[in-house]
Amino acid sequence: MAGMVGKLRSVVIDTPDPRGLAAFYGQLLGLPLVEDNSDGDDWVVLGGPPGHLPRIAFQKALDLRPPAWPDPQRPQQFHIDVTVDDIEAAEKQALELGARRLPGEGEGFRVYADPSGHPFCLCWD
Repeated sequence: MAGMVGKLRSVVIDTPDPRGLAAFYGQLLGLPLVEDNSDGDDWVVLGGPPGHLPRIAFQKALDLRPPAWPDPQRPQQFHIDVTVDDIEAAEKQALELGARRLPGEGEGFRVYADPSGHPFCLCWD
């Protein structure tokens, strides 16, 4: 296997509402806001303490066609897995933040959509 080319800097999620979706994931994951485009509403970044990567960035995409899980005509494109200790408490909090439950679950995970329609899973061991 070849050597590393680089390090992951950010995962970037398209959304019509970068600040709103950043607020959702900030509360869901406990990540602070580290960058907010003061010139407009088109780029917001969450991250850990200085020097800790990766970051999650949110960029404006007014014409976003969100996935329609589990419809193969509009596939999920990507998803985030979030590890939780108590699935019932985590689900309640996620729904209060604006998530919605989607079809699909298995031993150790349940599927949801964020406020922009991107799928994510709450996972437990």
